Amino acid sequence: MPTQIKFGTSGWRAIMAEDFTFANVRRAVSGIARYVASQKPTGAHIIVGRDPRFLGETFCAMASEILVAHGITPLLVAAAPTPAISYAVTCECADGAINFTASHNPPEYNGIKFSTSDGAPALPEVTQRIEAEIAAFDAGGAAKAGSTKPQPQSLDPRGPYLARLREIVDLSIIRKAGLRVVFDPFWGAGCGYPDSLLREAGVEVAAVHDYRDVLFGGHAPEPDDHLLNDLRSQMRKNNAHIGIATDGDADRFGIVDQDGTFFQPNYIIALLFDYLVETRGWKNGVGKSVATTNLINALAEHHHIPLHETPVGFKYIGELIKQDKIVIGGEESAGLSIRQHVPEKDGILAGLLCCEMVARRNQPLKHQLDALFVKVGSFYPMRENFRLTPEVKAKFTGKLALNPRDFCGRKVKEVVRTDGLKLLCDDGSWVCYRLSGTEPVVRVYTEAGSVQELERMSAAAKQWIFE
Repeated sequence: MPTQIKFGTSGWRAIMAEDFTFANVRRAVSGIARYVASQKPTGAHIIVGRDPRFLGETFCAMASEILVAHGITPLLVAAAPTPAISYAVTCECADGAINFTASHNPPEYNGIKFSTSDGAPALPEVTQRIEAEIAAFDAGGAAKAGSTKPQPQSLDPRGPYLARLREIVDLSIIRKAGLRVVFDPFWGAGCGYPDSLLREAGVEVAAVHDYRDVLFGGHAPEPDDHLLNDLRSQMRKNNAHIGIATDGDADRFGIVDQDGTFFQPNYIIALLFDYLVETRGWKNGVGKSVATTNLINALAEHHHIPLHETPVGFKYIGELIKQDKIVIGGEESAGLSIRQHVPEKDGILAGLLCCEMVARRNQPLKHQLDALFVKVGSFYPMRENFRLTPEVKAKFTGKLALNPRDFCGRKVKEVVRTDGLKLLCDDGSWVCYRLSGTEPVVRVYTEAGSVQELERMSAAAKQWIFE
Protein backbone atom coordinates (compact mmCIF):
# COMPACT_ATOMS: atom_id res chain seq x y z
CA MET A 1 0.00 0.00 0.00
CA PRO A 2 1.43 3.45 -0.92
CA THR A 3 2.68 5.78 1.80
CA GLN A 4 -0.03 8.22 2.91
CA ILE A 5 1.02 11.73 1.96
CA LYS A 6 -0.39 14.29 4.40
CA PHE A 7 0.12 18.04 4.16
CA GLY A 8 0.58 19.46 7.65
CA THR A 9 0.93 23.01 8.98
CA SER A 10 3.64 23.72 6.40
CA GLY A 11 3.40 21.16 3.62
CA TRP A 12 4.59 17.55 3.44
CA ARG A 13 7.99 16.56 4.85
CA ALA A 14 9.71 13.20 5.10
CA ILE A 15 13.12 11.52 5.24
CA MET A 16 14.72 11.08 1.83
CA ALA A 17 14.98 7.49 0.54
CA GLU A 18 12.53 6.44 3.27
CA ASP A 19 9.23 8.18 2.49
CA PHE A 20 10.51 11.10 0.42
CA THR A 21 11.21 8.93 -2.63
CA PHE A 22 11.00 9.61 -6.36
CA ALA A 23 7.80 7.57 -6.51
CA ASN A 24 6.15 9.49 -3.68
CA VAL A 25 7.28 12.85 -5.07
CA ARG A 26 5.64 11.89 -8.38
CA ARG A 27 2.44 11.07 -6.48
CA ALA A 28 2.48 14.35 -4.53
CA VAL A 29 3.22 16.54 -7.55
CA SER A 30 0.65 14.68 -9.65
CA GLY A 31 -1.94 15.39 -6.96
CA ILE A 32 -1.04 19.09 -7.02
CA ALA A 33 -1.10 19.15 -10.83
CA ARG A 34 -4.51 17.48 -10.94
CA TYR A 35 -5.84 19.98 -8.39
CA VAL A 36 -4.48 23.00 -10.31
CA ALA A 37 -5.85 21.63 -13.62
CA SER A 38 -9.26 21.18 -11.99
CA GLN A 39 -9.25 24.83 -10.96
CA LYS A 40 -7.85 26.16 -14.25
CA PRO A 41 -8.11 23.67 -17.13
CA THR A 42 -6.07 25.78 -19.56
CA GLY A 43 -3.29 28.38 -19.28
CA ALA A 44 -2.16 27.61 -15.73
CA HIS A 45 1.37 28.59 -14.62
CA ILE A 46 3.07 27.14 -11.54
CA ILE A 47 6.39 28.28 -10.06
CA VAL A 48 8.70 25.37 -9.21
CA GLY A 49 11.42 26.27 -6.68
CA ARG A 50 13.65 24.74 -4.04
CA ASP A 51 16.12 25.31 -1.25
CA PRO A 52 19.75 24.07 -1.68
CA ARG A 53 19.11 20.54 -0.37
CA PHE A 54 20.39 17.35 -1.96
CA LEU A 55 18.67 16.42 -5.27
CA GLY A 56 16.67 19.66 -5.34
CA GLU A 57 17.44 20.20 -9.04
CA THR A 58 16.30 16.64 -9.83
CA PHE A 59 13.01 17.04 -7.98
CA CYS A 60 12.32 20.34 -9.77
CA ALA A 61 12.97 18.73 -13.16
CA MET A 62 10.63 15.86 -12.26
CA ALA A 63 7.91 18.28 -11.15
CA SER A 64 8.31 20.24 -14.38
CA GLU A 65 7.71 17.13 -16.49
CA ILE A 66 4.59 16.22 -14.50
CA LEU A 67 3.15 19.72 -14.78
CA VAL A 68 3.76 19.80 -18.53
CA ALA A 69 1.98 16.45 -18.85
CA HIS A 70 -1.04 18.10 -17.21
CA GLY A 71 -0.93 21.11 -19.55
CA ILE A 72 0.54 23.43 -16.90
CA THR A 73 3.48 25.74 -17.64
CA PRO A 74 6.29 25.40 -15.07
CA LEU A 75 8.25 28.53 -14.12
CA LEU A 76 11.55 27.08 -12.92
CA VAL A 77 13.50 28.83 -10.17
CA ALA A 78 17.01 28.10 -8.86
CA ALA A 79 17.54 27.87 -5.08
CA ALA A 80 15.59 30.79 -3.60
CA PRO A 81 14.06 31.84 -0.27
CA THR A 82 10.48 30.79 0.37
CA PRO A 83 9.34 34.44 0.81
CA ALA A 84 10.95 35.34 -2.55
CA ILE A 85 9.02 32.51 -4.20
CA SER A 86 5.84 33.66 -2.46
CA TYR A 87 6.35 37.21 -3.73
CA ALA A 88 7.05 35.92 -7.24
CA VAL A 89 3.67 34.15 -7.31
CA THR A 90 1.86 37.48 -7.09
CA CYS A 91 4.32 39.37 -9.32
CA GLU A 92 3.97 36.77 -12.09
CA CYS A 93 0.22 36.25 -11.52
CA ALA A 94 1.05 32.54 -11.23
CA ASP A 95 -1.49 29.96 -10.15
CA GLY A 96 0.66 28.79 -7.27
CA ALA A 97 4.10 27.44 -6.39
CA ILE A 98 5.62 24.05 -5.64
CA ASN A 99 8.62 24.55 -3.37
CA PHE A 100 10.93 21.65 -2.56
CA THR A 101 12.14 22.42 0.94
CA ALA A 102 12.20 20.93 4.42
CA SER A 103 12.78 24.37 5.91
CA HIS A 104 14.65 24.02 9.24
CA ASN A 105 14.56 20.20 9.34
CA PRO A 106 17.82 18.18 9.27
CA PRO A 107 19.57 17.47 5.95
CA GLU A 108 18.15 13.97 5.58
CA TYR A 109 14.68 15.49 5.16
CA ASN A 110 13.05 17.08 2.17
CA GLY A 111 9.56 18.34 1.62
CA ILE A 112 7.03 20.08 -0.60
CA LYS A 113 5.31 23.33 0.22
CA PHE A 114 2.41 24.33 -2.00
CA SER A 115 1.38 27.97 -2.22
CA THR A 116 -1.85 29.12 -3.83
CA SER A 117 -2.25 31.95 -6.34
CA ASP A 118 -2.09 34.59 -3.58
CA GLY A 119 1.40 33.43 -2.52
CA ALA A 120 0.06 32.08 0.77
CA PRO A 121 0.55 28.58 2.20
CA ALA A 122 -2.32 26.35 1.04
CA LEU A 123 -5.21 26.24 3.50
CA PRO A 124 -6.59 22.91 4.81
CA GLU A 125 -9.44 22.88 2.29
CA VAL A 126 -6.88 23.03 -0.53
CA THR A 127 -4.48 20.44 0.89
CA GLN A 128 -7.41 18.09 1.51
CA ARG A 129 -8.35 18.41 -2.16
CA ILE A 130 -4.73 17.69 -3.13
CA GLU A 131 -4.66 14.62 -0.89
CA ALA A 132 -7.87 13.42 -2.58
CA GLU A 133 -6.27 13.95 -5.99
CA ILE A 134 -3.23 11.91 -4.87
CA ALA A 135 -5.61 9.09 -3.97
CA ALA A 136 -7.28 9.40 -7.38
CA PHE A 137 -3.88 9.26 -9.05
CA ASP A 138 -3.02 6.14 -7.03
CA ALA A 139 -6.27 4.58 -8.26
CA GLY A 140 -5.11 4.96 -11.85
CA GLY A 141 -6.55 8.30 -12.84
CA ALA A 142 -4.98 9.63 -16.05
CA ALA A 143 -3.47 13.07 -16.51
CA LYS A 144 -5.95 15.54 -17.95
CA ALA A 145 -3.55 17.15 -20.41
CA GLY A 146 -4.40 19.85 -22.89
CA SER A 147 -4.04 19.46 -26.63
CA THR A 148 -0.64 21.20 -26.59
CA LYS A 149 2.23 20.75 -24.19
CA PRO A 150 3.57 23.99 -22.70
CA GLN A 151 7.28 24.74 -22.56
CA PRO A 152 8.98 25.20 -19.18
CA GLN A 153 10.25 28.72 -18.53
CA SER A 154 12.98 30.10 -16.28
CA LEU A 155 12.28 32.68 -13.58
CA ASP A 156 14.57 34.67 -11.29
CA PRO A 157 12.62 36.02 -8.28
CA ARG A 158 15.61 37.79 -6.72
CA GLY A 159 15.32 41.25 -8.29
CA PRO A 160 11.64 41.94 -7.60
CA TYR A 161 11.86 40.54 -4.07
CA LEU A 162 14.89 42.64 -3.13
CA ALA A 163 13.19 45.68 -4.66
CA ARG A 164 10.22 45.06 -2.39
CA LEU A 165 12.47 44.84 0.67
CA ARG A 166 14.03 48.20 -0.26
CA GLU A 167 10.54 49.69 -0.13
CA ILE A 168 9.79 48.22 3.30
CA VAL A 169 13.08 48.61 5.17
CA ASP A 170 14.72 52.00 5.82
CA LEU A 171 18.25 51.06 4.75
CA SER A 172 19.42 54.67 4.99
CA ILE A 173 18.77 54.69 8.76
CA ILE A 174 20.90 51.55 9.13
CA ARG A 175 23.73 53.12 7.14
CA LYS A 176 23.59 56.46 8.96
CA ALA A 177 23.73 54.72 12.33
CA GLY A 178 26.98 53.02 11.33
CA LEU A 179 25.49 49.64 12.23
CA ARG A 180 27.74 46.60 11.84
CA VAL A 181 25.89 43.40 11.00
CA VAL A 182 26.77 39.72 10.69
CA PHE A 183 24.53 37.35 8.71
CA ASP A 184 24.31 33.54 8.90
CA PRO A 185 22.16 31.88 6.20
CA PHE A 186 23.01 28.39 7.47
CA TRP A 187 24.15 27.33 3.98
CA GLY A 188 20.56 27.83 2.88
CA ALA A 189 18.48 29.70 0.34
CA GLY A 190 19.05 33.07 2.06
CA CYS A 191 22.68 33.18 0.88
CA GLY A 192 23.43 36.56 -0.67
CA TYR A 193 20.07 38.18 0.03
CA PRO A 194 20.04 40.47 3.14
CA ASP A 195 23.83 40.84 3.17
CA SER A 196 23.96 42.00 -0.45
CA LEU A 197 21.11 44.44 0.19
CA LEU A 198 22.88 45.90 3.24
CA ARG A 199 26.25 46.03 1.47
CA GLU A 200 24.70 47.82 -1.51
CA ALA A 201 23.29 50.41 0.94
CA GLY A 202 26.75 51.05 2.40
CA VAL A 203 26.31 49.03 5.59
CA GLU A 204 29.26 47.09 7.01
CA VAL A 205 28.17 43.44 6.91
CA ALA A 206 29.95 40.09 7.16
CA ALA A 207 28.57 36.61 6.50
CA VAL A 208 29.28 33.09 7.72
CA HIS A 209 28.14 29.80 6.12
CA ASP A 210 27.25 31.67 2.93
CA TYR A 211 27.79 28.85 0.44
CA ARG A 212 25.95 25.68 -0.51
CA ASP A 213 26.36 22.64 1.72
CA VAL A 214 23.64 20.02 1.28
CA LEU A 215 24.51 18.64 4.74
CA PHE A 216 24.11 22.06 6.41
CA GLY A 217 27.27 21.60 8.45
CA GLY A 218 26.03 18.23 9.68
CA HIS A 219 22.98 19.50 11.59
CA ALA A 220 19.60 21.07 11.05
CA PRO A 221 19.73 24.49 9.31
CA GLU A 222 17.89 26.03 12.23
CA PRO A 223 18.82 29.50 13.53
CA ASP A 224 18.47 28.51 17.17
CA ASP A 225 20.60 29.56 20.15
CA HIS A 226 22.84 26.46 20.35
CA LEU A 227 23.75 26.60 16.64
CA LEU A 228 24.74 30.26 16.43
CA ASN A 229 28.24 30.17 17.93
CA ASP A 230 29.98 30.80 14.57
CA LEU A 231 27.76 33.86 14.14
CA ARG A 232 28.71 35.07 17.62
CA SER A 233 32.41 34.52 16.91
CA GLN A 234 32.21 36.65 13.77
CA MET A 235 30.26 39.29 15.66
CA ARG A 236 33.08 39.56 18.19
CA LYS A 237 35.66 39.90 15.41
CA ASN A 238 33.66 42.65 13.74
CA ASN A 239 32.47 44.29 16.96
CA ALA A 240 29.00 43.94 15.43
CA HIS A 241 25.85 45.50 16.82
CA ILE A 242 23.54 42.68 15.74
CA GLY A 243 23.59 39.20 14.23
CA ILE A 244 20.80 37.95 11.96
CA ALA A 245 20.25 34.42 10.72
CA THR A 246 17.82 32.46 8.54
CA ASP A 247 16.99 28.78 8.22
CA GLY A 248 17.28 26.46 5.20
CA ASP A 249 14.60 28.20 3.11
CA ALA A 250 14.92 31.60 4.84
CA ASP A 251 11.37 31.72 6.14
CA ARG A 252 12.47 31.57 9.80
CA PHE A 253 14.78 33.94 11.64
CA GLY A 254 17.27 33.98 14.49
CA ILE A 255 18.49 37.21 16.12
CA VAL A 256 21.56 37.74 18.33
CA ASP A 257 22.03 40.92 20.35
CA GLN A 258 25.23 42.96 20.58
CA ASP A 259 26.48 41.04 23.65
CA GLY A 260 25.89 37.63 22.04
CA THR A 261 22.51 36.98 23.68
CA PHE A 262 20.06 35.04 21.53
CA PHE A 263 16.65 36.73 21.45
CA GLN A 264 13.84 34.25 21.30
CA PRO A 265 11.30 34.83 18.50
CA ASN A 266 8.52 35.63 20.98
CA TYR A 267 10.37 38.78 22.00
CA ILE A 268 11.39 39.75 18.47
CA ILE A 269 7.77 39.65 17.28
CA ALA A 270 6.68 41.79 20.24
CA LEU A 271 9.49 44.31 19.77
CA LEU A 272 8.81 44.66 16.05
CA PHE A 273 5.09 45.03 16.69
CA ASP A 274 5.74 47.92 19.07
CA TYR A 275 8.31 49.41 16.66
CA LEU A 276 6.06 49.27 13.59
CA VAL A 277 3.20 50.93 15.46
CA GLU A 278 5.61 53.64 16.57
CA THR A 279 7.31 54.27 13.21
CA ARG A 280 4.64 53.40 10.61
CA GLY A 281 1.60 54.50 12.56
CA TRP A 282 -0.27 51.32 11.66
CA LYS A 283 -3.00 50.31 14.09
CA ASN A 284 -5.22 47.91 12.15
CA GLY A 285 -4.49 44.84 14.31
CA VAL A 286 -1.96 42.21 15.33
CA GLY A 287 -1.95 38.46 14.74
CA LYS A 288 -0.34 35.67 16.78
CA SER A 289 -0.73 31.96 17.19
CA VAL A 290 -2.28 30.62 20.39
CA ALA A 291 1.16 29.38 21.50
CA THR A 292 2.88 32.77 21.13
CA THR A 293 3.65 35.12 24.04
CA ASN A 294 0.90 37.14 25.69
CA LEU A 295 3.32 40.07 25.70
CA ILE A 296 1.70 40.76 22.34
CA ASN A 297 -1.74 40.74 23.98
CA ALA A 298 -0.53 43.31 26.51
CA LEU A 299 0.94 45.51 23.77
CA ALA A 300 -2.26 45.29 21.75
CA GLU A 301 -4.20 46.50 24.79
CA HIS A 302 -1.64 49.24 25.43
CA HIS A 303 -1.83 50.52 21.85
CA HIS A 304 -5.63 49.97 21.61
CA ILE A 305 -5.18 47.60 18.68
CA PRO A 306 -7.37 44.56 17.86
CA LEU A 307 -5.81 41.19 18.64
CA HIS A 308 -6.31 38.08 16.47
CA GLU A 309 -5.27 34.74 18.02
CA THR A 310 -5.03 31.87 15.53
CA PRO A 311 -4.31 28.13 15.53
CA VAL A 312 -0.66 27.19 14.97
CA GLY A 313 0.29 27.36 11.29
CA PHE A 314 1.33 30.48 9.41
CA LYS A 315 -1.38 30.00 6.81
CA TYR A 316 -3.81 31.46 9.36
CA ILE A 317 -1.61 34.53 9.89
CA GLY A 318 -1.32 34.79 6.10
CA GLU A 319 -5.09 35.08 5.78
CA LEU A 320 -5.06 38.07 8.16
CA ILE A 321 -2.32 39.73 6.12
CA LYS A 322 -4.24 39.18 2.88
CA GLN A 323 -7.28 40.84 4.47
CA ASP A 324 -5.11 43.76 5.74
CA LYS A 325 -6.27 43.12 9.29
CA ILE A 326 -2.86 43.23 11.00
CA VAL A 327 0.29 45.32 11.37
CA ILE A 328 2.34 42.18 11.97
CA GLY A 329 1.66 38.52 12.51
CA GLY A 330 3.97 35.99 14.08
CA GLU A 331 4.52 32.61 15.66
CA GLU A 332 6.84 31.64 18.49
CA SER A 333 8.51 29.18 16.09
CA ALA A 334 10.28 32.13 14.37
CA GLY A 335 7.88 33.07 11.62
CA LEU A 336 6.58 36.56 10.89
CA SER A 337 5.40 38.86 8.16
CA ILE A 338 3.93 42.35 8.10
CA ARG A 339 1.22 44.44 6.53
CA GLN A 340 1.22 44.76 2.72
CA HIS A 341 3.87 42.07 2.36
CA VAL A 342 3.79 38.36 1.53
CA PRO A 343 1.26 36.19 3.42
CA GLU A 344 4.14 33.86 4.23
CA LYS A 345 6.92 33.73 6.82
CA ASP A 346 9.86 35.97 5.90
CA GLY A 347 13.04 35.48 7.92
CA ILE A 348 15.02 37.89 5.75
CA LEU A 349 12.57 40.72 6.36
CA ALA A 350 12.58 39.96 10.11
CA GLY A 351 16.37 40.32 10.30
CA LEU A 352 16.42 43.54 8.28
CA LEU A 353 13.64 45.12 10.34
CA CYS A 354 15.58 44.26 13.51
CA CYS A 355 18.60 46.05 12.04
CA GLU A 356 16.45 49.09 11.32
CA MET A 357 14.95 49.01 14.83
CA VAL A 358 18.35 48.83 16.54
CA ALA A 359 19.69 51.59 14.29
CA ARG A 360 16.79 54.01 14.75
CA ARG A 361 16.43 53.49 18.50
CA ASN A 362 20.21 53.42 19.00
CA GLN A 363 19.79 50.75 21.68
CA PRO A 364 20.65 47.05 21.87
CA LEU A 365 17.69 44.69 21.94
CA LYS A 366 18.11 44.00 25.67
CA HIS A 367 17.48 47.63 26.57
CA GLN A 368 14.50 47.78 24.23
CA LEU A 369 12.95 44.69 25.84
CA ASP A 370 13.54 46.13 29.32
CA ALA A 371 11.64 49.24 28.23
CA LEU A 372 8.83 47.08 26.90
CA PHE A 373 8.54 45.28 30.24
CA VAL A 374 8.35 48.63 32.03
CA LYS A 375 5.58 49.66 29.65
CA VAL A 376 3.31 46.61 29.88
CA GLY A 377 4.78 44.15 32.40
CA SER A 378 7.21 41.23 32.19
CA PHE A 379 6.58 37.99 30.29
CA TYR A 380 8.77 34.89 30.32
CA PRO A 381 7.75 32.20 27.81
CA MET A 382 9.08 28.66 27.33
CA ARG A 383 8.50 25.77 24.92
CA GLU A 384 9.25 22.12 25.73
CA ASN A 385 8.64 18.80 23.96
CA PHE A 386 7.87 15.56 25.80
CA ARG A 387 7.83 12.10 24.21
CA LEU A 388 4.94 9.89 25.24
CA THR A 389 4.54 6.14 25.44
CA PRO A 390 1.35 4.83 23.79
CA GLU A 391 -0.19 4.30 27.22
CA VAL A 392 0.65 7.81 28.45
CA LYS A 393 -0.51 9.36 25.17
CA ALA A 394 -3.88 7.57 25.33
CA LYS A 395 -4.45 8.72 28.92
CA PHE A 396 -3.25 12.26 28.25
CA THR A 397 -5.41 12.62 25.13
CA GLY A 398 -8.41 12.01 27.37
CA LYS A 399 -7.23 14.67 29.82
CA LEU A 400 -7.18 17.27 27.03
CA ALA A 401 -10.98 17.19 27.04
CA LEU A 402 -11.11 18.26 30.70
CA ASN A 403 -11.78 21.78 31.99
CA PRO A 404 -9.49 22.14 35.04
CA ARG A 405 -10.57 24.73 37.60
CA ASP A 406 -7.07 25.32 38.91
CA PHE A 407 -3.51 24.77 37.77
CA CYS A 408 -0.22 25.13 39.68
CA GLY A 409 -2.13 26.55 42.65
CA ARG A 410 -3.84 29.22 40.57
CA LYS A 411 -7.43 29.60 39.45
CA VAL A 412 -8.00 28.88 35.75
CA LYS A 413 -10.03 31.81 34.49
CA GLU A 414 -10.34 30.69 30.85
CA VAL A 415 -9.97 27.48 28.83
CA VAL A 416 -9.04 28.06 25.17
CA ARG A 417 -9.32 25.33 22.54
CA THR A 418 -8.22 27.26 19.45
CA ASP A 419 -5.46 24.68 18.98
CA GLY A 420 -4.92 22.04 21.65
CA LEU A 421 -5.66 23.01 25.25
CA LYS A 422 -4.66 26.39 26.70
CA LEU A 423 -5.29 27.22 30.36
CA LEU A 424 -5.20 30.90 31.31
CA CYS A 425 -4.67 31.51 35.03
CA ASP A 426 -5.91 34.49 37.02
CA ASP A 427 -2.37 35.89 37.50
CA GLY A 428 -1.70 36.05 33.74
CA SER A 429 0.38 32.87 33.56
CA TRP A 430 -0.70 30.13 31.15
CA VAL A 431 0.06 26.71 29.73
CA CYS A 432 -0.79 25.30 26.31
CA TYR A 433 -0.64 21.63 25.28
CA ARG A 434 -0.53 20.54 21.62
CA LEU A 435 -0.15 16.93 20.51
CA SER A 436 2.03 16.40 17.45
CA GLY A 437 0.24 14.91 14.47
CA THR A 438 3.33 13.11 13.19
CA GLU A 439 5.12 11.72 16.26
CA PRO A 440 4.32 10.66 19.88
CA VAL A 441 5.18 14.08 21.27
CA VAL A 442 3.28 16.72 23.20
CA ARG A 443 4.44 20.31 22.79
CA VAL A 444 4.07 22.32 25.98
CA TYR A 445 4.13 26.11 26.03
CA THR A 446 4.23 27.97 29.34
CA GLU A 447 4.50 31.63 30.30
CA ALA A 448 4.69 33.55 33.57
CA GLY A 449 5.59 36.98 34.92
CA SER A 450 8.96 35.95 36.39
CA VAL A 451 11.65 33.34 35.84
CA GLN A 452 10.82 31.71 39.18
CA GLU A 453 7.10 31.48 38.37
CA LEU A 454 7.95 30.12 34.92
CA GLU A 455 9.95 27.30 36.51
CA ARG A 456 6.97 26.46 38.73
CA MET A 457 4.58 26.50 35.75
CA SER A 458 6.91 24.33 33.69
CA ALA A 459 7.23 21.75 36.47
CA ALA A 460 3.45 21.68 36.98
CA ALA A 461 2.87 21.38 33.25
CA LYS A 462 5.12 18.33 33.04
CA GLN A 463 3.57 16.75 36.13
CA TRP A 464 0.07 17.18 34.64
CA ILE A 465 1.10 15.11 31.61
CA PHE A 466 2.50 12.15 33.50
CA GLU A 467 0.48 12.04 36.73
